[in-house]
Amino acid sequence: MEDELQGMEEAVPERVVDEAPIAEEQPMTVFEAVVPEVEEKEEAPVKVEEPDLPDEELDEGDGRMKAVDLIAPTRLDFLNDKAETEGKPVKTAEVIAFANQKGGVAKTTTTLNLAVAFAESGYRVLCIDLDPQGNLTMSQGIDPDKVEKSLYDVLVNDMPISEIIVKREIDIAVASIDLAGAEIAMSTKIGRERSLEKALKEVEGDYDFVCIDTPPSLGLLTINALTAANKVIVPVQCEYLSMRGLVQLQNTLRMIQENLNPDVRIEGILPTMLDSRTIHAKEAVEILEENFGDLVFQSRIKKAIKFAEAPVKGSSVLKYDSDSSAANYYRELAKEVLSHGSA
Repeated sequence: MEDELQGMEEAVPERVVDEAPIAEEQPMTVFEAVVPEVEEKEEAPVKVEEPDLPDEELDEGDGRMKAVDLIAPTRLDFLNDKAETEGKPVKTAEVIAFANQKGGVAKTTTTLNLAVAFAESGYRVLCIDLDPQGNLTMSQGIDPDKVEKSLYDVLVNDMPISEIIVKREIDIAVASIDLAGAEIAMSTKIGRERSLEKALKEVEGDYDFVCIDTPPSLGLLTINALTAANKVIVPVQCEYLSMRGLVQLQNTLRMIQENLNPDVRIEGILPTMLDSRTIHAKEAVEILEENFGDLVFQSRIKKAIKFAEAPVKGSSVLKYDSDSSAANYYRELAKEVLSHGSA
């Protein structure tokens, strides 16, 4: 029996496990199991084929795509592009309102002829006839009773202002008698004081100057002009009664600054229809300068028959009689206004 058992033991090969029992080995931790694999990859990195992508999609440097590049564009990307576009400065027109609640002080004459003087100097100019009488429109040979669309449609019905602009010596947004009813039609409109300001946003990049002729009142149409304007030029006839209206205009302008347009300011007070032969006219100018100082323009618009003749021909004085003294009055005024802007 012993011989048989000894023969069986010799037939079975010896196992290595018998020499190193399992109980004596320390169990391998997860960290120890992972580390060798990482080290092995670092020693012999496996080359992964790059996807066939356009050059602009590859990141500079290692030539690999970043995770953010693999994600589809988000809505935020388009918003950022839009924000960058909107952040670029856009040149806008300088808006000048010509205002005085007293009529017959040469507001329309000054608006048109100063605008044409700007145009002669190479500036792009738009005139806006905000007076229901339509005198500025008529002064450019356009019958306000025959226009199909006017500022009434812009202010009341929100028509684009570009649809009512007519090209003459300068571009002009025409008026019609319908404007007389605009204030009533706008009375229930939300933001009615800013109707003109909103309308001008469409074309403010197309012009260097926008000159607004206002009606002889301080109603809603004039308030629209002052709200849209950067500057106000006040034509004043060199007579005592004409100058009294300046106080009321200043009060209205202060209200506009406090509630609607804090940036608007008086560019200057312009003595018009000056008859230097009379003592009264000289005294009127002296009163203006004593009370308003540097706000009074050095330029003087003297009386001239050319100012009455030019509108009959549907033109400005500068076109009607380019070499006349009347035309030169407004050329000098244009130089003074431009010098204020560059100061």
